[in-house]
Amino acid sequence: MSALRVLSLGAGVQSSTVLLMSLAGELPRLDAAIFADTGWEPAAVYAHLGRLEQAAQAAGLPVYRVTAGNIRDDVLAGDNTRNAMPFFVEGADGRAALMRRKCTAYYKITPIRRKVRELYEQAGKPPVEQWMGISLDEVERMRSSDVGYIRIAYPLVDARMTRWDCQRWLEAHGWADVPKSACIGCPFHGDDQWRDLRSRPAEWADAVAFDKAVRTPEAQRSKTQAFMDNPVYLHRSLRPLDQVDLSTEEDHGQLNLFVNECEGLCGV
Repeated sequence: MSALRVLSLGAGVQSSTVLLMSLAGELPRLDAAIFADTGWEPAAVYAHLGRLEQAAQAAGLPVYRVTAGNIRDDVLAGDNTRNAMPFFVEGADGRAALMRRKCTAYYKITPIRRKVRELYEQAGKPPVEQWMGISLDEVERMRSSDVGYIRIAYPLVDARMTRWDCQRWLEAHGWADVPKSACIGCPFHGDDQWRDLRSRPAEWADAVAFDKAVRTPEAQRSKTQAFMDNPVYLHRSLRPLDQVDLSTEEDHGQLNLFVNECEGLCGV
């Protein structure tokens, strides 16, 4: 029995490249792609996902959207235990500490695994080859499967393609400017990502409102912070998001001697 090829689709640069290379015949034919929706992605990501779905549909490839709920709504409802976001909090030494992250497993890995299992059973339980959009510059993220019927595959690593190679492939095939897939209020954003978010007023306002809401008296009493007394923040500075200095060295008159262009070497 031939393997069932399923792509974990994040709709970012790498996984989009994998999907489109398969549709173009440069990678083996996929049987399905699965996108796990946290309910809080930027509008550009949902627009790009819609375009990917149209391309896949035209080729007869099903793309499934699965979800475990809306992460923003769940956290503000006080449900931040099993599915905890990695907020920043002041540690015992007075410095910023990052809370344990559980949201990826809850909102991404688990719903995708559930759908893979469903497809596996519907297809008569063939071996599953689950593709991951991890590129050569991210090999430290590779892992083996913890389920007997699933083998994890890394087609970009096998093709020796970096993120920069993926960007060049996308541009050459009419898919330039693929947005970064991440929740609007993800604490893992760097200052460059926060600045980019600030350029989109509605999404910036959403993140600022969320950041404030997790420190309200109601949130303090909820499960969101049931195991700590200190307030939580989205930014590592332990300041409200709309009070964080996101200026660059150039903003302060410093000369930038480097071009701000990713060469695919930094691993991000």
